[in-house]
Amino acid sequence: MTELHTDVAVIGAGTAGLAAYRAARSAGKRALVIEGGRYGTTCARVGCMPSKLLIAPAEAAHAVERFAAFGLAIDGAVKVDGKAVMERVRRERDRFVGFVLESVERLPAADKLRGYARFVDDTTLLVTSDSQAGGDTMVHAPRIVIATGSSPHVPPHFAALGDRLVVNDDVFEWQDLPGSVAVFGPGVIGLELGQALHRLGVRVKIFGRGGGVGPLGDPAVLECARRTFGAELYLDTDARAEVEREGDAVRVSYRALDGSSRVELFDYVLAATGRRPNVAGLDLAKTSLKLDRFGVPLFDRATMRAGASSIFIAGDASNDVPLLHEAADEGRIAGTNAARHPDVRPGLRRAGLGVVFTDPQIAIVGGGYAATRELHHVTGLVSFEDQGRSRVMLRNRGLLHVYAEVATGLFLGAEMIGPDAEHIGHLLAWARQMNLAVEQMLEMPFYHPVIEEGLRTALRDAQAKLTVERQARAA
Repeated sequence: MTELHTDVAVIGAGTAGLAAYRAARSAGKRALVIEGGRYGTTCARVGCMPSKLLIAPAEAAHAVERFAAFGLAIDGAVKVDGKAVMERVRRERDRFVGFVLESVERLPAADKLRGYARFVDDTTLLVTSDSQAGGDTMVHAPRIVIATGSSPHVPPHFAALGDRLVVNDDVFEWQDLPGSVAVFGPGVIGLELGQALHRLGVRVKIFGRGGGVGPLGDPAVLECARRTFGAELYLDTDARAEVEREGDAVRVSYRALDGSSRVELFDYVLAATGRRPNVAGLDLAKTSLKLDRFGVPLFDRATMRAGASSIFIAGDASNDVPLLHEAADEGRIAGTNAARHPDVRPGLRRAGLGVVFTDPQIAIVGGGYAATRELHHVTGLVSFEDQGRSRVMLRNRGLLHVYAEVATGLFLGAEMIGPDAEHIGHLLAWARQMNLAVEQMLEMPFYHPVIEEGLRTALRDAQAKLTVERQARAA
């Protein structure tokens, strides 16, 4: 057995792991990246980028549906070449993955170890290689960063579907578009892929449990999302459905929205039922760490330190905020603190920002509705149905809620479904991070005519409600 000694061992070579490695190296420490799976981040290989590559042609194909309302016409129908669509998705996906692989290849050979790591104790890892040429390696590291990412979670009763069951990872390997897909889970992945496939001509029905749509929590915005997406494709957010394999198809028996019982055959079931952190194989029980019900170490999200140990965690493995920019920040904080341990310090955690790339888009800022329910706050709102620029472009669907604290007037966060939510979300996240009050935000410039004028309308509504609340308290 080989033995290695390093200052910081990083388990996982994804976005968080590479950020942690670079931070530790920048701090002047020796660092070792351990990876048993394929190099290439979740974002590049099966997440952010390939999903947007599928969404882009879907949006282009759907755009013609607005032509008649603009007084435009085309000769014949738009034809979707499924093989060409998926070939481009895979080609461009591989290009993005290639950039990540190039960055890994540039790392010194001595700083990389192939194999699967398991804890022996808080400062020792046993790394097992699945290669015949490689043997076990004992890694001694006084500081360790867990950055093992996450994997799709599939309900056990779906296992009987065999190769008719897919997760988002599988979709991007398709050589052609299927004829039909039943999507289970109207979260971020299910909504994005389900709508994209629908717009590319695939027969799609989306089934959920519990009434949720994406990450939304505000009841009014949530209901707007249900109506908006439900007007375009079949969406039941609290479905009663059963699945079983039938030949080369999947039989889905369900109660339809009108209350009737239905049975349909689909080529595939797409399980978009969440992701789970990859911690089960780490033998964390051999450490001193306290674990939550998912087996994830309890940690301080300001420092990414697990308990009072010299073990840190970052990225999807932390089961906190599974977004690329958050993973990069967490990795940087974890790597920096691992390098300077025991002098651990809080790192920069940015204002919360999440975007769902559906049409219309969804954005959540500052924790959204859930983060404000216990605070005395007002809600400013705007509907995009009659918002000027949105109506001009026939994109006038959606609702924006902004939240402000009564006592201070501070902007707390927002939830939104509507046009250009990705851009409005950024503006609002910047305002949240700068701790701006609604009054200060209204002092910012708003051009005319732009969709952002809708944001101004919501802020004005919030300011008016703040004035009423304050007058009531003073009376």
